[in-house]
Amino acid sequence: MTAIGWAQALFLLVAVVLSTPPLGRLLLAALERGSSRARRPLRWLEGLVLRGAGVDVAEQSWRAYSRSLLVFSAAGVAITFAIQRLQHLLPLNPARVGPVGAALAFNTAASFVSNTNWQAYAGETTMSYLTQMAGLTWQNFVSAAAGLAVAMALARGLTRAGDGRGDGTVGNFWVDLTRATVHVLLPLSIAAALFFASRGVIQNFDPPRVVTTIEGATRTLAMGPVASQEAIKQVGTNGGGFFNANAAHPFENPDPLANFVSMFLILALPAAATFTFGRMAGDARQGWALLAAMGILFVAGLAVAYWAEASPPGPSLDGVDARAGNLEGKEVRFGAAASALYATVTTDASCGAVNAMHDSFTPLGGLVTLFNIQMGEVVFGGVGAGLYGVLVMAIVAVFIAGLMVGRTPEYLGKKIEARQMRLATLYILIPPILILVFAAWSLVAPYGRGALGNAGPHGLSEVLYAFTSAAGNNGSAFAGLAADTPWYDVTLGLVMLAGRFLMMLPVLALAGSLAGKRVVPPGPGTLPTGGALFVFLLVGVIVIAGALTFFPALALGPIVEHFLMRAGQVH
Repeated sequence: MTAIGWAQALFLLVAVVLSTPPLGRLLLAALERGSSRARRPLRWLEGLVLRGAGVDVAEQSWRAYSRSLLVFSAAGVAITFAIQRLQHLLPLNPARVGPVGAALAFNTAASFVSNTNWQAYAGETTMSYLTQMAGLTWQNFVSAAAGLAVAMALARGLTRAGDGRGDGTVGNFWVDLTRATVHVLLPLSIAAALFFASRGVIQNFDPPRVVTTIEGATRTLAMGPVASQEAIKQVGTNGGGFFNANAAHPFENPDPLANFVSMFLILALPAAATFTFGRMAGDARQGWALLAAMGILFVAGLAVAYWAEASPPGPSLDGVDARAGNLEGKEVRFGAAASALYATVTTDASCGAVNAMHDSFTPLGGLVTLFNIQMGEVVFGGVGAGLYGVLVMAIVAVFIAGLMVGRTPEYLGKKIEARQMRLATLYILIPPILILVFAAWSLVAPYGRGALGNAGPHGLSEVLYAFTSAAGNNGSAFAGLAADTPWYDVTLGLVMLAGRFLMMLPVLALAGSLAGKRVVPPGPGTLPTGGALFVFLLVGVIVIAGALTFFPALALGPIVEHFLMRAGQVH
């Protein structure tokens, strides 16, 4: 561990914090304040889309909002599936790749519509340029916008004063989706794409190039419109790479500056959403408290991951220079520090981008990436998903605090009662059910075990990571698992859809129930939710919820593997 390594992390956190107010105001102006000047430059495009689609812009109940979300997403799965199956008949296919198999096409469609971007394929040899753009990159935009829309619905439910007569309205899905895409994701992605292209990320429609190496051998270099996909991949916390190597590929991530900006873009909008929430609540401290809890968990995870990757290796890694740390599966141009930082960023956020292979991390380094996702991806989380995830945990935290003092809990003046806790509990229980049931099934069935690249505890970690990544809509992987099999294509696709939409529905129901509640003034027993006490209570609830659920599985996987490694055994 070096001072330079920690300086990178500190600089990143400072950049994210400094960008939080201006980006938070942008989100507020784009999605909540209709007369804002920030929307003026592209208001014509917003109007063109809404009028062209014939959208009724009236506010919706949470049920109508949910129906709109599900119909739009189902159409996205169908269209993305069709583009992959027909890509050999469509233009912009200079490499002449064939149609994607049905199981893999379903898995990929489910992956990108759910904002997971799990990739059981090599992008440069499987997908045409049209599929990459019209199918995958398009879903990068709208899946991130859908996450922002749901987050805004829950924020409205918490911050609007209802009449106490029942569920209230939570906004309009079509309006939120359009505004998030047009006024937030599109401008930021254009700026990011221009930056990446300036650093050497390729952007063209050329066919693959055959080049001669200095040894006289020939190699084929994949080409394509990479910078445009790279931009929304990071801005929208999507993570899907144009190339199989993702951000370890020099055409996607050419140098340390591009690497740093990639990490910044991944965290920027999830952090900014907390500021937006604080402004909507009329109390900036509410947003900063959420961001502080995220920051504490981020630093704690990074400390363990960086120590594990940079510390002297165990006996099973004899012969490796201890000063360099564990460099297996890492790009030398980034080293242990930037690789551990990038892995922590992408698993704290709902982003599957990787600049190193997590399968090659030390057991404790891999444990951090696993546990980051298993906490619910609320440490920054995905665009939108991080905010509504941490707000659900905040509701649970105030409920627990209310039980401690024997009074009805409140959050922002809204009483948290039985219905709200049932919905919050359902939200928390869905991921572990999906992860543990399907991981256990895969480990006992021969068609699941046959895809393992390793035996013993590391093999368990590979399967556990796959379903954790799918249910958490993260998309990164322990690369030792051969995931492009009918079993994993179908089950991971189903888990990705369930991990996205079965969790959005309780959030929207929660938003509707809270939107109809009256705001009550704080009393002597009200827990202040904008201070340090609440921050540490929230951190504790998040960690305990993850630790109690997944500790047995983690103990049998990366923790056992760590002790085996220290004892000089590899399995």
